[in-house]
Amino acid sequence: MTEKSWQFKPEPDPEITQKLERELQVPQAVARLLVQRGVESFEAAKQYFRPDWAQLHDPFLMKDMDRAVARIEQEVARQGPIMVFGDYDVDGTTSVALMMAYLTRYGVPLTPYIPDRYQEGYGISKLGIDAAKQQGIKLIIALDCGIKAHEHVTYAKEQGIDFIICDHHLPGETWPEAVAVLDPKRPDCSYPYKELCGCGVGFKLIQALHQSGGQDSQDLAPFLDLVVTAIAADIVPITGENRTLAYLGLRQVNQDPRPGLAALLSSAKTKPYRIRDLVFVAAPRINAAGRMKHGAHAVELLLADSAAEAEAMAEAIEAYNLERRSLDQEITQQALDQIVEHGEQDAAATVVYDPSWHKGVVGIVASRLIETYYRPTVVFTKSGDHLAASVRSVKGFDVYQALEACSAYMLQFGGHKYAAGLTLDPSQFENFKKAFNQEVACALTPEQKLPQVAIDLPLPLSEITPKLFRILSQMAPFGPENARPVFAAEQVHVAPYTKALGADLSHLRLVVYEPNQPNISGIAFGYGALTESIKRKGRCDVAYVIDENHWQGQTSLQLMVKDVKV
Repeated sequence: MTEKSWQFKPEPDPEITQKLERELQVPQAVARLLVQRGVESFEAAKQYFRPDWAQLHDPFLMKDMDRAVARIEQEVARQGPIMVFGDYDVDGTTSVALMMAYLTRYGVPLTPYIPDRYQEGYGISKLGIDAAKQQGIKLIIALDCGIKAHEHVTYAKEQGIDFIICDHHLPGETWPEAVAVLDPKRPDCSYPYKELCGCGVGFKLIQALHQSGGQDSQDLAPFLDLVVTAIAADIVPITGENRTLAYLGLRQVNQDPRPGLAALLSSAKTKPYRIRDLVFVAAPRINAAGRMKHGAHAVELLLADSAAEAEAMAEAIEAYNLERRSLDQEITQQALDQIVEHGEQDAAATVVYDPSWHKGVVGIVASRLIETYYRPTVVFTKSGDHLAASVRSVKGFDVYQALEACSAYMLQFGGHKYAAGLTLDPSQFENFKKAFNQEVACALTPEQKLPQVAIDLPLPLSEITPKLFRILSQMAPFGPENARPVFAAEQVHVAPYTKALGADLSHLRLVVYEPNQPNISGIAFGYGALTESIKRKGRCDVAYVIDENHWQGQTSLQLMVKDVKV
């Protein structure tokens, strides 16, 4: 089993912590957690625990929002057709569904367009623009893409077609000459919150349109189930405005979700639905449509009017997802076998290739390989005359920089610190593999070679109470930069009821206690091999999350174990 490094977060200011503990009348652990997360006053805590519509920013604070609204209102006035263009992943397809659903009320002809993942690739495509021209469309609203599509926007202008770009990716030094470019990451944009996802930017646009018509933003609550799904899937920080949108969105998901989303979530085991249900149940199925067939199927599902219609579509998408899972498992095993066959178990990086691997799952496979070999990973497959790859990194290592150092061997590449994509000529594969391994070997620090467990606080088992769990639950929605609190307890006693679980005994039911305190059970997935050594020693350190266990009508607290040190 791979050793993990425990990284404790800095201890918060004790004076601020004590003051907050008194003002809120909460356990000290809660006050410490809040201060760690930047919540340092009663008023800030009120906003944190009870997000509401008043916390959303004025959409017109975003650069070019007035121009975007004016151009859409102009097109509505002439009842001209509008194309709604979006990427094929969850953020893109939810954005298109959101914009389509909102603009329908204006009675204008609408054309959704999701590029084919394999024929057109990522972002705005010439095929999409040509399709718009054929239909007499004079306005394209691009969502979750377009910030670097200079040539395509210029081409569209030559055809008499205007663009409104709604994006959240980092722009280059310049951006396309569209009618409006909505992107909070524009250096000249003073919008107060920079971390919106693509669907979040789309939501700000419909909010602005709604306000421009003199209507209340809260009327837009039915659209927030789409926004929270995109926030969850796109792994953006759940802080600030994102947290408010996620909180309100989850409320919509649990109270009155659209039929398509309800159909996707029907296989989730528990209610109320949480962020993780969107991440692990809804998002993979939406993505599967774009990976295995076409992203347009996901948009159709999210726009379904009835439960019966949605269920039929969800069934088809479930089939795509099962196919995706099967391929993902099969290719992952082939890649693991290849690493062993080539004697590359101890290589600095993982670089694997097979021409038959499905392009739609190589990114997932790269993430899976990191679970076994914790190191930067590149998974190649054949794409036309070239090789295409998905790249994934480990915590703290900038894989984009590593790729830049190998740029001489690539045709093109793009991405960010932890995930990227690239293409190269087949003749350059071995050169790239050698160069990338050398670059990683030089740049990867010893700390980056170990998986990390980020721990918020040490917390003795004796402090785990139903009251503490209730308050921790109110810190949701959880996600990046507002993760579920992880605690650590040292040298706890191991009860004899500890045992390995699962068909292959790969999991561990850990039962621990402190002197003169009751037992508490925990589940440690993938730790079954440690069972005997833990029981033999009788003590262990445990990193854990507090959760609830529901069994035979009984509810009890349990630990979801992140790591065990014997």
